[in-house]
Amino acid sequence: MADRDAARRSVEAVWRIESARLIAGLVRFTRDLDLAEELAQDALVAALEHWPGDGVPDRPGAWLMATAKRRAIDRGRRQRLLADKQAQLVDELAVQAAPTPDEAGEDFGDPLLRLLFLACHPILPMDARLALTLRLLGGLETAEIARAFLVPEATLAQRIVRAKKTLAQARVPFEELTRAQAIERLDAVLAVLYLIFNEGYSATAGEDLLRPALCHEALRLARILVALLPRASEAHGLLALLELQASRLSARTDKSGRPILLAEQDRSRWDRLLIRRGLASLTQAEALGGAAGSYALQAAIAACHARAARHEDTDWSRIAALYQRLVDLTGSPVVELNRIVAVSMAQGPASALPLLDALSGEPSLRAYHLLPAVRGDLLLRLQRPADAAQAFRAAAALTHNARERELLLGRADRCQA
Repeated sequence: MADRDAARRSVEAVWRIESARLIAGLVRFTRDLDLAEELAQDALVAALEHWPGDGVPDRPGAWLMATAKRRAIDRGRRQRLLADKQAQLVDELAVQAAPTPDEAGEDFGDPLLRLLFLACHPILPMDARLALTLRLLGGLETAEIARAFLVPEATLAQRIVRAKKTLAQARVPFEELTRAQAIERLDAVLAVLYLIFNEGYSATAGEDLLRPALCHEALRLARILVALLPRASEAHGLLALLELQASRLSARTDKSGRPILLAEQDRSRWDRLLIRRGLASLTQAEALGGAAGSYALQAAIAACHARAARHEDTDWSRIAALYQRLVDLTGSPVVELNRIVAVSMAQGPASALPLLDALSGEPSLRAYHLLPAVRGDLLLRLQRPADAAQAFRAAAALTHNARERELLLGRADRCQA
């Protein structure tokens, strides 16, 4: 039983890493987004059936792709598609066809990036583009995406279904994008990469705080995007933010995977190369006139942390001012919560608590665990440990991540002690 459980965990881990690339490859062959996702799921089921007994193959991604292709051929034969369509599908999927010059063009040859731009088609509303691409490329479950958007799971599921149906009905082609089309869809693409990275940086659910594979994939695609669109200031701003945030990954947890708060992190473990790259990308974004963009402002905040040799050296007044500009730009309650944290560090917790009280009535934050977590931190610093413990326990009840729950409950216990 233990071996089967281990094999199942291996399947799940491989799926999280390979699913987006698998779907992207299948879309290229089938020209059908819905069919590609269905075939990928069939391959996952086959892996769950075979790997516990046969062992995980040396190249699990290739195994999944080969299995999906065989299922596609079988399905084509069973359903007796129109002769010309069936012949095309079987011929294309039976062999590993070399990419045509159009498919491997210099602009958007990366299959994941091309799938990302496809799913961000302007025919879809922005919320549907984000939901669909996170589902396909981020390997995220519907419930995880819903928590990221602070909306009910049923609402998010409907968005994804409608998005795929709209693309199918419109017969959206899978051709190479022009540069003008890429620029038209850039905002949605950047938003998706940002959300994929965030899920890797702080997982909304599961047993682990981090999902580094998501961070690295978002960072890889952001670097490709900047190379393709070197004059897009917001792309440089996003890349700067991701580089700077990624520099802290190895310091965010201990050897057991337990979270380490920012104030307690060993800054010698921060990746100095990523910091230099991030600062250079931020300089480039500013030189292109993008200093006031959402991602550049967040990167400027991250740069304040990166430049501080110690936590107590952090320029919290500047961070609070940058967050105020970000609030004015986005109107986001989550950004306002972060601004309140910065105010508490710059001016003290007594100045921040009334601001937090004013934000507490925001409906979209009702189930957001960081709201009571911040309250607990402020109350603890105000020497109100009993109230702080209550807030930390309320936050623990709201989070779906086991490591965050463990951290919050530990802080509550220490307050009571």
